[in-house]
Amino acid sequence: MNSPTLSPSAPAAAPLELTAAALRWRRLRRNKALLAGGGILLLIVLIALLAPWISPHDPYFQDLAYRTAPPVWYEKGTWLHPLGTDQLGRDYMSRLFYGARISLLIGVSVALISGLIGTAMGMAAGYFGGKVDMAVSFLITTRLSMPVILVALATVAIVGGSLWVVILVLGLLKWDRYAVVMRSATQQVRSLEYVAAAQAAGASTWRIVWGEVLPNVVPQLIVIATLEAASAILLEASLSFLGLGVQPPLPSWGLMISEAKAYMFFSFWLIAIPGSALALLIFAINLAGDGLHQLLTPEERA
Repeated sequence: MNSPTLSPSAPAAAPLELTAAALRWRRLRRNKALLAGGGILLLIVLIALLAPWISPHDPYFQDLAYRTAPPVWYEKGTWLHPLGTDQLGRDYMSRLFYGARISLLIGVSVALISGLIGTAMGMAAGYFGGKVDMAVSFLITTRLSMPVILVALATVAIVGGSLWVVILVLGLLKWDRYAVVMRSATQQVRSLEYVAAAQAAGASTWRIVWGEVLPNVVPQLIVIATLEAASAILLEASLSFLGLGVQPPLPSWGLMISEAKAYMFFSFWLIAIPGSALALLIFAINLAGDGLHQLLTPEERA
């Protein structure tokens, strides 16, 4: 009686899969930039999401009896307002927590709007070339000739400052870096063998671009998205500081710094606290983006 023959590939599949998973986990553990930046960013996101439940007070409630109260580590500080209050007696910790919502909303929204525009233009220019490339290159050159902050200032001054106006203006202005990087990355991927094989097999242009080109430019896209999100948050803070961004009483970090500039020599924490939060968020986004790039890019992994 013959014994049953086992497939040679069956017992080896599980160890190979386990080895691949172990390698991915090892690369993730060694990626200090992603762990540190992602951890800080996750903490800020959780604070923003849980702001209505963890904030000690209503961020819009004014108590003039507690105006510019110092944080708890000062001699006159109180645990009633752990980070003190602003010039109108509003709890600073609550406004800081709600301000994280606005900064993250602006960063993500601007990155999505500008990313859709710039990625579509860059991939079209890189894949089709010719007149399409010339037209997109002309638009990129035209956009680069206009300083973002000046155009944003002029537009917001004419239209009027508000949260959604700032998001729309910045989203329509910050697509150029996506377009430049996606154009170059698409040109490199277009010349590879698997794209030529898909074309020879009769695959449609949409199928090739969506299924073959786009997945191979995602690492570059992630890095640009993180840079643009951080840049958009800084630009919003600049516009709000000048009075042309998010309008009171919304607790934007840039607006909090603007409102506190008259008290910088007497109540330094009014500027230091939102300024430090803003710097920490920008640092975390850039660090996490660099870590993702190292994790997803084969050359960096090697």
